[in-house]
Parts: sequence; C-alpha cells; structure tokens
Amino acid sequence: MRLSQYLITTSKEAPTEAKCISHKLMLRAGLIMRFAAGVYSYLPLGYRVLAKVTSIIEEEMNQVGAHQLLLPFVQPAELWKKSGRWENYGEELLRFKDRKKADFVLGPTHEEMITQLAKHQINSYKRLPLVVYQIQTKFRDEPRARGGVIRTREFLMKDAYSFCQSEKELMIIYEKMKQVYERIFSRCGLNYRLVEADTGPIGGKRSDEFIVLAPLGEDRIMECEECEYVAKLEPGRDFQPTVIGDIGFPASGDRCPLCKSKIRIKRGIEVGHLFWLGEKYSRSLQATFLDRMGKEKYFVMGCYGIGVSRLLAAIIEQNYDEEGIIWPKEIAPFQAVVIATSPEVFKVAEEIYLQLKNGGLDILWDDRDLNAGVKFNDADLVGIPLKIIIGNTFLKESRIEIKTRREKTTVKVKKDAVFQKMKELVQQNAK
Repeated sequence: MRLSQYLITTSKEAPTEAKCISHKLMLRAGLIMRFAAGVYSYLPLGYRVLAKVTSIIEEEMNQVGAHQLLLPFVQPAELWKKSGRWENYGEELLRFKDRKKADFVLGPTHEEMITQLAKHQINSYKRLPLVVYQIQTKFRDEPRARGGVIRTREFLMKDAYSFCQSEKELMIIYEKMKQVYERIFSRCGLNYRLVEADTGPIGGKRSDEFIVLAPLGEDRIMECEECEYVAKLEPGRDFQPTVIGDIGFPASGDRCPLCKSKIRIKRGIEVGHLFWLGEKYSRSLQATFLDRMGKEKYFVMGCYGIGVSRLLAAIIEQNYDEEGIIWPKEIAPFQAVVIATSPEVFKVAEEIYLQLKNGGLDILWDDRDLNAGVKFNDADLVGIPLKIIIGNTFLKESRIEIKTRREKTTVKVKKDAVFQKMKELVQQNAK
C-alpha cells in the first residue's frame, strides 16, 4: 500500500476532551473519528487493526468447534417482554416503534434472539452441546460515554452462546471458553486478570470477567502481592468475593485472606465476560429439547462476550511510549513501512517495497513528498513494528537499515538480503 494513496491524517495534538492515552493516540494516529458522543468511525488504519483482532477471535473460536452466525441487530420487543428484560434492563436499552407501531430494540446483547433460534433449530440432545457465536455491532445508550472506544454507545462485540443438556456439560464448555479467551488475549499481547463479577442485566448464576490492567481503567481489582488471590470491587460495594473458593475479602481491607500478605488495588478495563446462564432464558422463552429418554428439558445455557472494539484501546493502554503506539506484531496495521529519506533513493525504495509486497509481507510504503522526520514520526505514532530505511547509509555504505519499533534496535543489510532478513524479523518479533 502506498501511503500517498491511503486515507490517513495524523496530528501532533489530540482534542482536549481526550483524557486517556488510548483515546489520544487513536485520534492522533488517525485510527478513529468521532461523530457523536460514544459513536465512532474506524478509519482505514484502525479498521485494519480491528480486522486482525477479529481474525484472531474467529480462529480461536473456530478451533474449538464453535459455529459462526449473524443475528439481527434490530430485535422485536416481544422476546424481551417474555424474558422480563423489557422492563428490567434499564434506560441503556434503546427502544423504538416502527411505522406499524410495533415495538423494537437496538440489540445491546442477544440472549433472547439466540434462545429463540435454538428453540426452532435444535430439538434433540444429539445436537448438544453446541456453541455458536457472532461478531456484530451492539448499541447501549450509555448515560456517559467516555474513554474514546473504551465505553461507547455503539460498539463491536463477539458474543458466543452455549447450549447444553446439563450443568455438568456446561461446566466443561465454560472452562473451555476461559481457555479460549486466555489464548485470544495472550495473542493480543495483553496483561490481564480473571475475576469473579456481578451478573448485572445479563443475569444467571455466575459470571467471570477478564480485566486488562490499565491505570485509568474504570474497573478496580484487589490483588495479593504474593499469592493468586484476586477479586473485583463492584460499584457500590466495598468488597467482592474472591475467585478462589468461598473466601471473602477481610473487612480491614489490608491483608490477603489466603496468605495474609499485602493487598494492592489496581485499575483495569473489562475486555471479556463469561456468564453461567443456566435455564434463565430457555425457561422464559420455553426453549426445550428432547433428552435420551424422550423427555422435554430446558437448555442449560452460557454466554461469553468480548468487547472487540474496546480491545484496541486496552491494547494501546499497555503498549505505547512517548512516540506513540507500539502494536503487538500480530495485530499491527502493517508489518513494516518502507521509508526513503531523499529523492536519490526513491527508486530503490520502490524496488524494495514491491519485492516485499510480492513476497507476501504486509508492507506500507511511505512515498509521500515529505521530509524524513515527518515520515519517521508518523510511523512511530501509528505503531508499525518495523521501519525499512533507505537513506544516507545506503548512499555511503550500500546498506539498508531496518529498525524495530518496540526494542529500538537497528540492523544494516545489503539490498539483496532485505527480504530474508525481514522474514526473520517478522517471525522473531513476537510482540
């Protein structure tokens, strides 16, 4: 891709309303554009990252046998009235009437819809257990959108739903989804914690959250300095039960209930949420199947969400420096950028770019008629992992420089060795 033909606009400063680092950098790097409170457009660079994160999620979900589908964004109110959430969900549920005066909602989540689908599509235990998922737009009319894409009204979510015969079968699926999420977040280069959480408006018997540590995150967790104790502080509550057994946090709030070591309060961003729904939705919507004895039973359900668009902000909160974003390799918008520092080496830069592109590498060529400093700054700001520089070193030594974004190292290679060296660096550059 030639940068001169690419829709990208970078800036030195972020709008004053941007407070957290991810919001500032996403605006400065030209990844997003705000249209209204909590409503953003993803520009080409931002969308490329979003697509790569989505690809990781799809790969990991498909690997465990989950089936991808797509449910309607607009949902009939009838199903929400049956589940009881029409009255109970709150003002975040955006309700409206169509031209025939029928009630509908913009989907904030899809438990009712998927339960209705299972009711009509699955009638026998022989098709269970089953996990289905989608990656789709959601809308929640948040009272105060903030943090850029950390808390928006319109957002992209991966929501999965499992249908089982029994609680025992659900336990197996639930644990498997935990492992899937751990792989997804690790591939995204995230430092996270798994904690028990409130079930909120989704409901069910139990829920667990994946929290990415970030100084300006909305969520607070308590973590022991020595052992594995971790717990979440829910809004309006002093303490939350730990994920280990039934041990509660001590009233003093200064010692771990397991090993008596010091407890630290940390902030973070929720990026994933697992819910043990049981029969909550299958009962209210009368969704049943026939078991081995021919007896009618309610589906035992679980649901599992990932805030896909929120993930980008969470990743940036843990991967940046004073120059800009440092994307983990697997989700960077491009693997490398080719930069020519003067007109004399423009032709060589084009040759290198075409060689790497034709060799299957994901390459950007900064062919803009700008000074080299601007090109270097933009490359660092948007977080491209590798810079291939054709400049004075090439003119004096016939060597091309390859600089790494994260480690800030430089290697010099001959022109005919660039392709092989790039392949090595892309494989080695795990983050």
